[in-house]
Amino acid sequence: MGDLGKDSESIAKAAPRLRNAPQHIAKPLHAFKTASHDLSALGALGSLMGATDDVREGMETLAEVASDLVDEWHGEAKLMTDLSEAFDILDALLEAAARGKNQG
Repeated sequence: MGDLGKDSESIAKAAPRLRNAPQHIAKPLHAFKTASHDLSALGALGSLMGATDDVREGMETLAEVASDLVDEWHGEAKLMTDLSEAFDILDALLEAAARGKNQG
């Protein structure tokens, strides 16, 4: 197997892991989003109530950024899969060309 084959194999193994990464943050992200709506619990801390809207907005922004990151991870995983497949094809073509050269 050529270097492209090894690279392809490595990328092919990494792509599903990247694709599954969002599963590891789903529960914490859900808890984080839920907590952004429970800020009324800060009522006992009246001095912080003025900051509630700012904190809520910040938490919602972070949740959106995390969601965008998950979308980017999915895109990267697809690109890695496509790249792995292209390397496999290129490796096979190079091997076939080398065999043809040696026979010709």
